[in-house]
Amino acid sequence: MGTKQYKPTSPAIRNRKTLDYEEITSTEPEKSLLLVLNKKAGRNNSGRITVRSRGGGVKRLYRKVDFKRDKHDISGKIKTIEYDPNRTSNISLVQYADGEKRYIISPNKAKPGDKVLAGSKADVKIGNTLKLSDIPTGSIIHNVELTIGKGGQVARSAGTKAVLMAKSKKYATVKMPSGEVRLINVDCKATIGEVGNAEKRNTQRGRAGSTRWAGRRPKVRGSVMNPCDHPHGGGEGRAPIGLAGPRSPWGKPTLGYKTRNKKKKSTKFIVKRRK
Repeated sequence: MGTKQYKPTSPAIRNRKTLDYEEITSTEPEKSLLLVLNKKAGRNNSGRITVRSRGGGVKRLYRKVDFKRDKHDISGKIKTIEYDPNRTSNISLVQYADGEKRYIISPNKAKPGDKVLAGSKADVKIGNTLKLSDIPTGSIIHNVELTIGKGGQVARSAGTKAVLMAKSKKYATVKMPSGEVRLINVDCKATIGEVGNAEKRNTQRGRAGSTRWAGRRPKVRGSVMNPCDHPHGGGEGRAPIGLAGPRSPWGKPTLGYKTRNKKKKSTKFIVKRRK
């Protein structure tokens, strides 16, 4: 899938770049796999805004994606490759031999007609899901489980991949998309290949309206606020951040400040932190 540029008929679309969607084979989603997606506008269960600059946007339906890939040893065939408004990657509609249909994250180079399989009998082939213990060292993988049976949590967005670096009796060493090297139980599952739609990173919205369609409201920089509204505010003209360093509106350090809990149990599984 490539990108599409527009004629500069206005300043709004001069820098606009979108995907050409050549891989997409169907614009009608599978009705049995759709759910209503209610808007939250950044609010929690008591109605308070917990995430700023959210709201509006185009109405969407949620596609139920199978991250667990727990349909073992039953062959499936990719019927269509579809756009999913809820994620950067595309999704593939798979019809299994017993008639059931499920959506999966679409791997790179997947096309309609390809066969996919999950379980110990599966070959090491793009789109197939196996336990880490059954995958050869050095393989590129995605949709990687961190907890046995929970479903894939790592490397699910467009163009991402993880690398299986080594294996022992109990743990596999996996290099994450961030560069972090981590130990994962060898009974956790992963899918062979990298996620498709890698060209997504080359797109540019180019106009404010496109950002509003995605449900993002405008952000106001702290440096243009008054001192009572933000730690970066106030001063004559363009003022620097100051000696205290970058701060959130509530005075917490930000921009590179480490927030990971030192007592977190999973820290012992991290071999090498990301840069």
